[in-house]
Amino acid sequence: MAEALEVFLGGARVEPSVFELRPDYRALLVAADHLEPGRGDDVSEDLLFRAEFTAQQVLSSAPVGELPHVAAWREAYRAFGAKPQRTRSSVEALIRRADSGLPRVNRLTDLYNAISVIHQLPLGGEDLSRYRGAPRLARATGTEPFDTVAAGAEVVEHPEPGEVVWCDDAGVTCRRWNWRQARRTQLHERTTTALFILDALGPMTDAQVYAAGEDLVTHLRRLGPNVTVAQRLLAMSSPTTKDD
Repeated sequence: MAEALEVFLGGARVEPSVFELRPDYRALLVAADHLEPGRGDDVSEDLLFRAEFTAQQVLSSAPVGELPHVAAWREAYRAFGAKPQRTRSSVEALIRRADSGLPRVNRLTDLYNAISVIHQLPLGGEDLSRYRGAPRLARATGTEPFDTVAAGAEVVEHPEPGEVVWCDDAGVTCRRWNWRQARRTQLHERTTTALFILDALGPMTDAQVYAAGEDLVTHLRRLGPNVTVAQRLLAMSSPTTKDD
């Protein structure tokens, strides 16, 4: 029910140390339940084609590094010590892949990847049922566990001290703001309840962030007759919550 999603989002927070780094940062959290999972379909495929075409059009007039929101994320990465040429924001990585074809994973993942490229903002999706406590964005101590794969084997790594990471009570769910997600909370073909995080910096207005969120919600609603959604914008100003 929407009330349960609101309670979950009500516990989400961005720690002051992150706002000290980027006061212009905002995160639109979208939680959805009663999704009917599955593989990609004709609708998600059409959306991916639209995203690929959008990226090609955008890059015909400017290189990816000069796109205003991509450039802002490069600055944000440098601010906490990451090298954006080696660890690109998720939106830059996707836009770079669009010319050769965006990945086809499952319809939830395909949906949020396409929306990310179309609206040119980082957007991550995670299985909400695998969360342990509420999400929070923080500067890492360096001791938090992050489960991933290296050289084909499952391993537990740790972020660099000061790195910006999304966490829950069990550990890091996404490293370097929006660079790489943990295996524990990743979406899969059986996911029925999900959390999506839309990241924005100064060049993007609140109206543009909400437009991306509404685009996402519109497509989520077709994934089941009983889909419920709640939203919350986290910013330095008072956060706002929406449900439907």
